[in-house]
Amino acid sequence: MTTRILLLSFYYPPDLSAGSFRAEALVDALRAELGEHVAIDVVTTHPNRYHSFTANAVSLEHSPLLTIRRIDIPAHRSGIRDQAKAFISFAISALKITRNQNYDLVFATSSRLMTASLGALIAKRTGCGLYLDIRDIFVDTLRDLLPAQWGRFAALIFSPVERWTINNATRVNLISPGFLPYFNTRYPGRKFTLYTNGVDDLFINQNSISLTAEPETAPARIKVVYAGNIGTGQGLHQILPELAKRLTGQVEFHLIGAGSTLSHLKLALEQAEVNNVRISPPMKRDELLQVYHQADVLFLHLNNLKAFRRVLPSKLFEYAATNKPIWGGLSGYAARFAKKRIKNTALFRPCDIEGAIDALQNLKLQQTSRSDFVEQFSRSNIKKEMAKDILKLSPKYVARSTFYDTNS
Repeated sequence: MTTRILLLSFYYPPDLSAGSFRAEALVDALRAELGEHVAIDVVTTHPNRYHSFTANAVSLEHSPLLTIRRIDIPAHRSGIRDQAKAFISFAISALKITRNQNYDLVFATSSRLMTASLGALIAKRTGCGLYLDIRDIFVDTLRDLLPAQWGRFAALIFSPVERWTINNATRVNLISPGFLPYFNTRYPGRKFTLYTNGVDDLFINQNSISLTAEPETAPARIKVVYAGNIGTGQGLHQILPELAKRLTGQVEFHLIGAGSTLSHLKLALEQAEVNNVRISPPMKRDELLQVYHQADVLFLHLNNLKAFRRVLPSKLFEYAATNKPIWGGLSGYAARFAKKRIKNTALFRPCDIEGAIDALQNLKLQQTSRSDFVEQFSRSNIKKEMAKDILKLSPKYVARSTFYDTNS
């Protein structure tokens, strides 16, 4: 008996996105768990996460028991209107592709709710189980990111959509334990799983590089690297111009990424006459590893907004695996998680210039072994357990497991 799974993810490799890498790791785990007894249809988009990053990917990719369909969507930047158009195009095509297909279960990983809602619609139409992987609280985020009146209006519109989506799911996973208070309040009595992000094998393999001792003298200029999205959620444009200006002669910043506030950041840096910040476009992870290796400190920052007190950034896991010092502007659950679990991490309140400078002074400019953390949060181990949990929704998998247990 072959279990047939539909996996929906707006992003998928070779696209650069935390959701992309998460989806691929799950596909690998499902295939490892069931081998020839699982057939997976991945419906995703052509690489589009960053306008400045392009990667070749075929529209239809076949391998044994795995089919990947990449949908062409309109070219877009990071604006809400462009993103809405892109998703509508994705949803229409996905509904056509999945029409009259017989799936045993649907899995949807979603950061903006809509992919989750699309998964709920397809599962309801197909009459199969639905497993949702929620990577953000979209309704909560809208209230913070949009002007007050528009934020309340958007939340009023999307709150019923969220409720319908969650209530139609057989099982719901939350990527951050910080999401639990929100979901427990809105959906009392429902149980949630907590399979977080983790450290990919690519970074675990690099983790075996020998550690270097603390240098006898500090470098002339500390090389600080930030890699990731440059948008409202990160708030780099609100802290970096003044912070870099204050640390001229002491710190050299290298930012790698793109996003909706990149132009604002560049303008602010220019107006502040900052000359110690270099910005590079998004790059592949094997190239990024080389940049990490050359860095003295890795930088992370989330904006000072209520919604971001619940999140657990995937970048924390990636940074931790490098053994490099971590300098981060975090609050809420992410700050508590980092303080408790990640050694040689200096934190400050988001957008706090003085706090950031004080935190930097507390960092040891040396590599620090975090092998316990890396082992505990290995992405492959997390996904192995998640795959087993997902497959419990498939009657064929349950019947097959029961048969083998009975006859063993």
